[in-house]
Amino acid sequence: MAKITSLRVNERNVAGKGAARAERRAGLIPGVIYGEKKAPIMFSISALDLDAQMRQKGFWTRQFEIEVGKTKCHAICQDIQTDPVSDRPVHVDFLRISGNTEIVIEVPVMYENELACPGIKLGGSLNAIYRTIEVSCKPKDIPETLFVDLTGLEINDVVKMSDVKFPAGVKPVEEEDVTIASIAAPSTETVEEPAPAADAAATDAAAASGTPSAS
Repeated sequence: MAKITSLRVNERNVAGKGAARAERRAGLIPGVIYGEKKAPIMFSISALDLDAQMRQKGFWTRQFEIEVGKTKCHAICQDIQTDPVSDRPVHVDFLRISGNTEIVIEVPVMYENELACPGIKLGGSLNAIYRTIEVSCKPKDIPETLFVDLTGLEINDVVKMSDVKFPAGVKPVEEEDVTIASIAAPSTETVEEPAPAADAAATDAAAASGTPSAS
């Protein structure tokens, strides 16, 4: 299950593009906390602190206790906007959550036991259609990762949403018969044989030059 991480950020009282640019020049990333039908809270966070959190496993499913001035709230990261050139974060959105409210969140999928998959042993490959799955659950039940067992799968077998190990209190948003992965057959290379016309042309050319053709 997702752990709760404490995060202290700076209050931000001035909105607008000019103020946001000034904060970025100072090494800060502007952000906002919204949701739960409450007033949004503007804040800024050190670019280094945000980068450190993003590098940790399970960032997108982790719950944060965010302290902004005298206010504390529980939230998850909903979106990070990045610069189109540098790909660095320029704004971060957090969604406020409470213990009794179900939320929809994307959870990473891990495909395991490839060594026990006959289809892969025979040269097939895993075609992972889904790398994340949208689930509905309460914050306390958010899983860090969902697991798919590939044991026993043959070439051309498929994995359905119903094959995923969903923890108690967690259910997929999509239907259970949706295909999320398959074991693809190995690719085959075809060797083209010389066309008869090409062989005949080579024989005619040899005859015209007086050179015996190979037999």
